[in-house]
Amino acid sequence: MAHILKTKKDLRERRHRRVRGTVYGTEAKPRLAVFRSNAQIYAQVINDDASSTVASASSLKEKGSMTEKAQAVGKAVADAAKAKGVSKVVFDRGGFKYTGSIKALADAAREAGLKF
Repeated sequence: MAHILKTKKDLRERRHRRVRGTVYGTEAKPRLAVFRSNAQIYAQVINDDASSTVASASSLKEKGSMTEKAQAVGKAVADAAKAKGVSKVVFDRGGFKYTGSIKALADAAREAGLKF
């Protein structure tokens, strides 16, 4: 049997599917999902029960390093979620390692008032 090469993307998606088996957003505690590309970072607060997005933010209009963009997105998504009455979330890192821009986004969201 030939060895099947897996790309970084394949491995990340596999980790993400595994995590999504346990991380689930409800109305009381929606899921803060994060996606990071090479240039941008996106965050959504999702109610999986209703299959709806409560709040979202992206770094498309932000300038600076990836960490600075992530901090701005974390603050923006926390402010948007709090405006909709959400203060507690479960964090879904999307299969990415909890370091760098992912950690910066999470820390900024916590500082802005989200609890997770």
